[in-house]
Amino acid sequence: MNKHDPHEQFNLDELRDETLVVHGDDWVTNDGTVAPAIYYSATFRAQNSAQFAEMAGTSRHPRYYTRYGNPVHERVKKIMAELEGTETALVTGSGMGAIATTLLTLVSAGDHVIAQTRHYMSTAKIMDEMLPRFGVEVTLVEQADISAFEAAIRPNTKLIMVESPANPTLVITDLAAVVELARPRGIIVVADNTFALPINQRPHDLGVDVVIHSATKYLGGHHDLTAGVICTSEELAERIWQTHISIGSVLSPMDAWLLLRGLRTLPLRIERINANALALAEFLEEQPQIERVYYPGLPSHPQHELAKRQMRGFGAVMAFAIKGGYEETQRFVSALKLIPNAVSLGGIDSLVVHTAAMWEGVMTEEQMRTAGIPPNYVRLSVGIEHIEDLKADVLQALQAI
Repeated sequence: MNKHDPHEQFNLDELRDETLVVHGDDWVTNDGTVAPAIYYSATFRAQNSAQFAEMAGTSRHPRYYTRYGNPVHERVKKIMAELEGTETALVTGSGMGAIATTLLTLVSAGDHVIAQTRHYMSTAKIMDEMLPRFGVEVTLVEQADISAFEAAIRPNTKLIMVESPANPTLVITDLAAVVELARPRGIIVVADNTFALPINQRPHDLGVDVVIHSATKYLGGHHDLTAGVICTSEELAERIWQTHISIGSVLSPMDAWLLLRGLRTLPLRIERINANALALAEFLEEQPQIERVYYPGLPSHPQHELAKRQMRGFGAVMAFAIKGGYEETQRFVSALKLIPNAVSLGGIDSLVVHTAAMWEGVMTEEQMRTAGIPPNYVRLSVGIEHIEDLKADVLQALQAI
């Protein structure tokens, strides 16, 4: 095969992730650039009226209007669909844009949705507040109990929303078991795969219909963009895209380019992050100031065996409980010198949050109790720093309590 012939294509199915993220989009735009260009244009010129009609009538056309698509979007979509093993992908302006657009497409008034008691806080608010306003019934179940999913199914159940590992508690959902319940009944399964990533977990391989990411996190990897990705079939993508162009959660060409740049190093970053996180979780378990550590890669995690079955790596995020209460936890977080106290996660640098302090700004006390967020809970997203430096910073902060 002549690599320089744009009409030739790699067999992408044969490429490993490290190669795929570098070459999976080589001929998507066919503009001769090695580093991808940024197509910072809201609209694109047609050569004649016939071509304009063709552009206007083509779904997800990459050179018609950037709310509909953009050449940089196409590069990201190609790589993400290949990484997740789906037919295609869509991009949005944020992870919540991806989740909201998907849910508003796939359910209608009178439908029933099953979701977890533990979700990212904004997803939880959609389930608790937004969908019921539109006449959609929602049942929340304990995600670790597959029988709870089965018991919640009704004749009008249209969708099951899962998130595994869940934010911020690191509880695991048995994805294959949920799919086994849903598929014979024609129920769509949507999975938020932000914490695990396709490097560590591929929900579509287990039968999940729609896989969603907040690309603001690990896919971008540098805390400098907001984006969302929806990986699914051509049929569902077309339906979701129709909602997307009406809602308008558009990914800017610059953020799409930054996301593409982040994807290039994703497997390398996650390999280091997985190793760092496991080592730090093991270190924390040995510290007398720690009440408990929650990390799927630890044998002490109650779902460790399930995590080993459906994950190739255990990710960057861990949670742990400080002995004491709210004030002791605040002192620990404030004493960290190397690890910033900042919202979000998934970059090259580690970030820490006092979970109760963050969640109480957007969730009621009842919602926090339902989500299992105690006052002494810390969420730590591990980066690519040297593990010994991370251990030293955590140790001195624990000693400062």
